[in-house]
Amino acid sequence: QVQLVESGGGLVQAGGSLRLSCAASGRTLSSTAMGWFRQAPGKEREFVAAIRWSGGSTVYADSVKGRFTISRDKAKNMVYLQVNSLKPEDTAVYYCAALYGSGISYAPRDYPYWGQGTQVTVSS
Repeated sequence: QVQLVESGGGLVQAGGSLRLSCAASGRTLSSTAMGWFRQAPGKEREFVAAIRWSGGSTVYADSVKGRFTISRDKAKNMVYLQVNSLKPEDTAVYYCAALYGSGISYAPRDYPYWGQGTQVTVSS
Protein backbone atom coordinates (compact mmCIF):
# COMPACT_ATOMS: atom_id res chain seq x y z
CA GLN A 1 0.00 0.00 0.00
CA VAL A 2 1.05 3.57 -0.59
CA GLN A 3 -0.50 6.60 1.08
CA LEU A 4 -0.72 9.92 -0.73
CA VAL A 5 -1.45 13.31 0.77
CA GLU A 6 -1.84 16.44 -1.36
CA SER A 7 -1.40 20.03 -0.27
CA GLY A 8 -0.82 23.45 -1.73
CA GLY A 9 -4.17 24.29 -3.26
CA GLY A 10 -5.93 27.58 -2.74
CA LEU A 11 -7.67 30.57 -4.25
CA VAL A 12 -5.67 32.47 -6.86
CA GLN A 13 -6.39 35.08 -9.49
CA ALA A 14 -6.18 34.28 -13.17
CA GLY A 15 -2.57 34.39 -14.29
CA GLY A 16 -1.31 33.35 -10.89
CA SER A 17 0.68 30.33 -9.79
CA LEU A 18 0.62 27.59 -7.18
CA ARG A 19 2.79 24.62 -6.32
CA LEU A 20 0.87 21.49 -5.44
CA SER A 21 2.63 18.86 -3.38
CA CYS A 22 2.00 15.16 -2.91
CA ALA A 23 3.63 13.36 0.00
CA ALA A 24 3.97 9.61 -0.47
CA SER A 25 4.53 7.03 2.24
CA GLY A 26 4.41 3.29 2.64
CA ARG A 27 5.43 1.10 -0.27
CA THR A 28 8.49 1.97 -2.33
CA LEU A 29 7.87 4.16 -5.34
CA SER A 30 10.69 2.80 -7.48
CA SER A 31 8.43 1.12 -10.04
CA THR A 32 5.66 3.67 -10.23
CA ALA A 33 4.23 6.31 -12.42
CA MET A 34 2.95 9.20 -10.35
CA GLY A 35 0.09 11.17 -11.85
CA TRP A 36 -1.85 14.33 -11.23
CA PHE A 37 -5.52 14.41 -12.17
CA ARG A 38 -8.25 16.97 -11.64
CA GLN A 39 -12.00 16.97 -11.36
CA ALA A 40 -14.23 20.00 -11.76
CA PRO A 41 -17.84 20.03 -10.48
CA GLY A 42 -20.09 18.03 -12.76
CA LYS A 43 -17.20 16.76 -14.87
CA GLU A 44 -15.25 13.54 -15.07
CA ARG A 45 -11.83 13.21 -13.54
CA GLU A 46 -9.22 14.07 -16.14
CA PHE A 47 -5.52 13.48 -16.62
CA VAL A 48 -3.19 16.42 -16.06
CA ALA A 49 0.38 15.11 -15.92
CA ALA A 50 2.45 12.10 -14.93
CA ILE A 51 6.06 11.22 -14.22
CA ARG A 52 7.98 7.97 -14.05
CA TRP A 53 9.54 7.79 -10.60
CA SER A 54 12.77 6.10 -11.70
CA GLY A 55 13.66 7.77 -14.98
CA GLY A 56 11.80 11.03 -14.59
CA SER A 57 10.09 10.97 -17.98
CA THR A 58 6.98 13.12 -18.09
CA VAL A 59 3.77 13.50 -20.05
CA TYR A 60 1.18 16.26 -20.01
CA ALA A 61 -2.36 16.88 -21.12
CA ASP A 62 -2.47 19.26 -24.08
CA SER A 63 -4.51 21.74 -22.06
CA VAL A 64 -1.69 22.29 -19.56
CA LYS A 65 1.46 21.94 -21.69
CA GLY A 66 3.74 24.89 -21.24
CA ARG A 67 1.94 26.03 -18.08
CA PHE A 68 2.24 23.09 -15.67
CA THR A 69 5.36 21.19 -14.65
CA ILE A 70 5.48 17.88 -12.79
CA SER A 71 8.55 16.88 -10.81
CA ARG A 72 9.58 14.55 -8.03
CA ASP A 73 12.06 14.57 -5.16
CA LYS A 74 13.22 11.03 -4.56
CA ALA A 75 14.90 11.83 -1.26
CA LYS A 76 11.71 13.31 0.18
CA ASN A 77 9.23 10.96 -1.53
CA MET A 78 7.43 14.00 -2.89
CA VAL A 79 5.76 14.76 -6.20
CA TYR A 80 5.06 18.34 -7.21
CA LEU A 81 2.88 20.08 -9.75
CA GLN A 82 3.91 23.65 -10.50
CA VAL A 83 0.90 25.38 -12.03
CA ASN A 84 1.48 28.70 -13.76
CA SER A 85 -0.61 31.08 -15.85
CA LEU A 86 -3.74 29.72 -14.22
CA LYS A 87 -7.09 30.14 -15.92
CA PRO A 88 -10.60 29.96 -14.45
CA GLU A 89 -11.09 26.68 -16.30
CA ASP A 90 -8.27 25.16 -14.23
CA THR A 91 -10.55 25.33 -11.19
CA ALA A 92 -10.91 21.79 -9.84
CA VAL A 93 -9.94 19.40 -7.11
CA TYR A 94 -6.46 18.14 -7.95
CA TYR A 95 -5.55 14.57 -7.06
CA CYS A 96 -2.26 12.74 -6.83
CA ALA A 97 -2.26 9.07 -7.85
CA ALA A 98 0.17 6.16 -8.06
CA LEU A 99 0.40 3.35 -10.59
CA TYR A 100 2.73 0.39 -10.13
CA GLY A 101 4.25 -1.16 -13.20
CA SER A 102 5.88 -0.02 -16.44
CA GLY A 103 4.78 2.85 -18.60
CA ILE A 104 2.41 5.71 -17.92
CA SER A 105 -1.36 5.72 -18.16
CA TYR A 106 -3.68 8.62 -18.89
CA ALA A 107 -6.69 6.74 -17.51
CA PRO A 108 -7.78 7.29 -13.91
CA ARG A 109 -9.06 3.71 -13.73
CA ASP A 110 -5.50 2.41 -14.05
CA TYR A 111 -4.34 4.13 -10.85
CA PRO A 112 -5.26 2.18 -7.70
CA TYR A 113 -3.84 4.63 -5.18
CA TRP A 114 -5.23 8.13 -4.67
CA GLY A 115 -4.89 11.02 -2.29
CA GLN A 116 -7.81 13.00 -0.89
CA GLY A 117 -7.32 15.94 -3.25
CA THR A 118 -6.59 19.63 -2.89
CA GLN A 119 -8.89 22.38 -4.15
CA VAL A 120 -7.61 24.91 -6.69
CA THR A 121 -9.91 27.84 -7.42
CA VAL A 122 -8.98 30.43 -10.03
CA SER A 123 -10.92 33.68 -10.06
CA SER A 124 -11.30 35.79 -13.18
